[in-house]
Amino acid sequence: MVKEIFMPKLSSTMEVGTLLQWFKNEGDAVAVGEPLFEIMTDKINIEVESYEEGILLKKYFEEDDEVPINHVVGYIGEAGEQVPDSPPGESGAAKEEEDVSDSRQPQLEDLVQQGITDTTSERTANEPAETEATAEKLRATPAARRAAREENVRLAEVPGSGPKGRIHQGDVMAFTSSHTALKATPLAKKVAEAEGVDLKEVSGTGSQGKIYRADVEGVKQIASSPVEAGGKRVKLEGIRKVVAQRTLQSKTTAPHVTLTTEVDMTEAINLRKQLLGPIEQQTGFRVSYTEIILKAAAYSLKMHPHINVALEGNHIIYHEEINLGLAVAADNGLLVPVVKNADQKGLAALTAECKRLGKAARENKVKPEEMSGGTFTVSNLGMYAIDAFTPVINQPESAILGVGRINEKPVGVNGAIELRPMMVLSLSFDHRVIDGAPAAAFLTELKEALEQPFKLLA
Repeated sequence: MVKEIFMPKLSSTMEVGTLLQWFKNEGDAVAVGEPLFEIMTDKINIEVESYEEGILLKKYFEEDDEVPINHVVGYIGEAGEQVPDSPPGESGAAKEEEDVSDSRQPQLEDLVQQGITDTTSERTANEPAETEATAEKLRATPAARRAAREENVRLAEVPGSGPKGRIHQGDVMAFTSSHTALKATPLAKKVAEAEGVDLKEVSGTGSQGKIYRADVEGVKQIASSPVEAGGKRVKLEGIRKVVAQRTLQSKTTAPHVTLTTEVDMTEAINLRKQLLGPIEQQTGFRVSYTEIILKAAAYSLKMHPHINVALEGNHIIYHEEINLGLAVAADNGLLVPVVKNADQKGLAALTAECKRLGKAARENKVKPEEMSGGTFTVSNLGMYAIDAFTPVINQPESAILGVGRINEKPVGVNGAIELRPMMVLSLSFDHRVIDGAPAAAFLTELKEALEQPFKLLA
């Protein structure tokens, strides 16, 4: 009996996967647990293993093809069994599996990633005016209904792609993208028509993506500008595209405020020197300033829980866990693996975990569950000639710490001028949920923890 191979959904934000390579050819034998193909999701690259054994009968997609989640990419079965010549579309088995999982309480990692800890929904004044009776008559998966609520979309307006017109989450997101792209001022529509610009290709700068004339003219100018000699155009996709979308969303939805302070790193440097040997002997890794800063951040967050929060609707979520995101620069974009329960780890455990996650991120081998659940992020540019910067909040978190380099500077010490190793910390926070005074208190606590780091070992 033939078995479907489908594009799996590996994160709550994944809608499509890019097929990077097949490890098997048609006619090859496949064992359970053997890697079948590699995909690029909206977060990572990952190998997909086979859940069945048999012969790879059919491959419908090739390298660099984008495949929607749950769509059939091939078949496994016995030699000689018949399979469709063309891709059949959405997998029935995957659809049933998704419907069952969606009917259950959402997984904790997805809830935290979305900033949700209470799964009960309250109808708000700006939610679509759709009666309960009407909603029940519509055929839609639980995930589609949840997406419709979150995106402020009436399910009755969404065309379903499933059997008998059943609406799936992807249908809602596709409708949302199309609807948003066409929200434009009359003048913008007129200019687009005159210049031959497709509004679907225009990113609006107005509220909820509304398109203005300047947006249309900007696209036209880019399209008409010749590429410089030796230049090239690279499609915005994969992790780079996700980073672009999320940073734009963060900057346009969260009112960022950034506070800075200078830290005298003299004692932190001495602490690191004393711990280099013991920690390397214990873990095989050299402790860096990143781990010391993460330890101090976890300590300070425990003292100031008002910073370890997220905004979900009209509720502020106070996280019980302190899970620190570690911003890592990979070749194809910025990844943020998460150190879970960082406040419960010593410097040796933090060092081993950070080194492992950093290596996995740079090699695009970090797992989806290692990228979710963060409550606060640290972005360290201290290895570059950067003194200070204003980091962008990694939503749904409400604050992020930017770390600059350690640089000797003349400072006043007990009435005398001395050269001291100074480092700038920049705390960006969402002013909707965090006020300036609590943010300043947290940053002051963090500064004191780094200037008196031996108390972190208590």
